[in-house]
Amino acid sequence: MYIASDWKDYEVIDTGGGEKLERWGDIILRRPDPQIIWPLASESAKWRDVHGHYHRSSAGGGQWEMKKTIPEDWKISYGKLKFHLRPTNFKHTGLFPEQAANWRWMMDKIAAANRPISVLNLFAYTGGATVAAASAGASVVHVDAAKGMVQWAKENVALSGLADKPLRFITDDVFKFVQREQRRGSKYDAIIMDPPSYGRGPGGEMWKLEASLYPFLESCMEIMSDRPLFMLINSYTTGISPTVLRNMLSMTMGKRYGGKLNSGEIGLPITASGMNLPCGILGRWEA
Repeated sequence: MYIASDWKDYEVIDTGGGEKLERWGDIILRRPDPQIIWPLASESAKWRDVHGHYHRSSAGGGQWEMKKTIPEDWKISYGKLKFHLRPTNFKHTGLFPEQAANWRWMMDKIAAANRPISVLNLFAYTGGATVAAASAGASVVHVDAAKGMVQWAKENVALSGLADKPLRFITDDVFKFVQREQRRGSKYDAIIMDPPSYGRGPGGEMWKLEASLYPFLESCMEIMSDRPLFMLINSYTTGISPTVLRNMLSMTMGKRYGGKLNSGEIGLPITASGMNLPCGILGRWEA
């Protein structure tokens, strides 16, 4: 498991009963997590003394119960990277802190390359990986189908003092964007993707990971440079093994370029128990 263990502004304080207790800077939130199927030892005062508690609805979705006043938007840092946070209607805050394990890896790879590196960040959300790659000196093209997420990513880039870096932000269906990049002859040294289980592009395009990921990987192969540095796949799709991502990368990047393959879970340390919270999976190819 790849553990994002070097946070100062974020912490999983405790877990149990299908929920996690988290500290985001000075803000304490209580949110559901489907991986937490073990019981809560006791609902102590720390579990009740929170700023916000997200309640799942039996009809689907859910809502926040705000117990204390919090800013509409607040900020946390990961080293020199900075991010805007805000509670969304879907329980999230706009950041997946476990991804810091990937940010550190890609920043080290980019810095050690000692050459200009162009990065394509697909399904790029609010731009955690975009901020990380740009801070390490890469040029980045950030693509997401949701206009609001692209705007949020721009805010994170500006907050981190990177607005003057070589960055492009594209609101588009990622599959169609990659196909256009093929026709244009564009090339990238590194590709990052965090594909959803299901999705719909701005033109109604449908995405289903099990059916779409492998042909999408094949398309991405056609826009890799002659000296690729890495490809990273994140997934939060339940039922998909890390070995599946490794096999796909072996059949594509590994077959063409050789290199090194890794896969595994990604997670966060739990302060109260000393255990680790699994949060998703990853597959990495590197030169």
